[in-house]
Amino acid sequence: MQQTSKLPNVGTTIFTVMSQLAAKENALNLAQGFPNFPSDPKLIEMVQQALRENYNQYAPMPGALILREAIAEKMELLYQRTYNPETEITVTAGATQAIFTIISAFVRPNDEVIIFTPAYDCYAPAVEVHGGKVVPIQLKGTSFSVDWNEVRSKITTKTKLMIINTPHNPSGTVLSRADMLELSSILENTNIILLSDEVYEHIIFDDAQHQSVALYPKLAERAFITASFGKTFHNTGWKMGYCVAPKALMDEFKKVHQFNVFSVNHPMQIGIGRYLKNPENYLELPAFFQRKRDYFLNAIKDSRFTWKPSQGTYFQVLSYKNITDELDTEFAKRLTREHKIASIPLSVFNTYKEDHKLLRFCFAKTEETLAQAAEILNKI
Repeated sequence: MQQTSKLPNVGTTIFTVMSQLAAKENALNLAQGFPNFPSDPKLIEMVQQALRENYNQYAPMPGALILREAIAEKMELLYQRTYNPETEITVTAGATQAIFTIISAFVRPNDEVIIFTPAYDCYAPAVEVHGGKVVPIQLKGTSFSVDWNEVRSKITTKTKLMIINTPHNPSGTVLSRADMLELSSILENTNIILLSDEVYEHIIFDDAQHQSVALYPKLAERAFITASFGKTFHNTGWKMGYCVAPKALMDEFKKVHQFNVFSVNHPMQIGIGRYLKNPENYLELPAFFQRKRDYFLNAIKDSRFTWKPSQGTYFQVLSYKNITDELDTEFAKRLTREHKIASIPLSVFNTYKEDHKLLRFCFAKTEETLAQAAEILNKI
């Protein structure tokens, strides 16, 4: 039986490709973004307690109330914005499910969706599978800055949705207050929905404040914010996330969510809800990850790689211009095969596969692993 693919140009993701190659070559995997250290034992115990208390049947469709209330408290504490836990917060099976469901709920055939590249690779396929048209805007050079005049020029009567991501994966850059004010000005008096991917909101460095959409009333009134407990609390395999949005938008989201996953892991929701009651469990994360970033960069200071320190996320982009002129895809594979360290080439996320000779390395690792990585990189 022959079928026509709805995603004819989509193949295996670069994350799978590089992780499989790392496994085959017995290489150190700094490609895929997952920690190799455990979650807080207090969080594990809280989930185990929820299991013992028999929270083992369906959770409420929008999420366990204790968790939705804790999310609302966190948003109020960090961003001084009130989200109603009854109507404006939904717990999801990771941030990716939230992103896909938002796009499912709003994007119709021929609607245009603006994304900024290099972009996390789940955005474009979700748009395309619903018949939408991706309108890419390439971030500039190795600073990954936004040309807001170009953004203005790309908005049309067909623009349905815009997706932003800060702190930004894969570049490790962040949007500034000036950026957010420009964006607010551009979207004012339009019907464009904003999807703000803020999964690394708690991983931001050098005393910077995360510029959440929630801080900007004119943006928040048209926006979904998606977030990830997997990224935040070192348990990506749990696939736990959430989104917040004004009630009118969330009502449409729930129409799709209830037939997509309906609800997500109940005991984990209870455990995370209890864990969030202590704000220190997320307020201490910037310093925790900055120590890892600084340890890694100090360890490779004598290498031939160059860099700008990551501003956020747990990824560090390294330039290899001083080493070779190879394509980043080829150099990344050669590093994995010959030097036994895996990374992610950035060109695969760019609009026209622009190659700036940059590789992304994950530093959410133990110091032992980072020291081993540095020993390899210093010899290249």
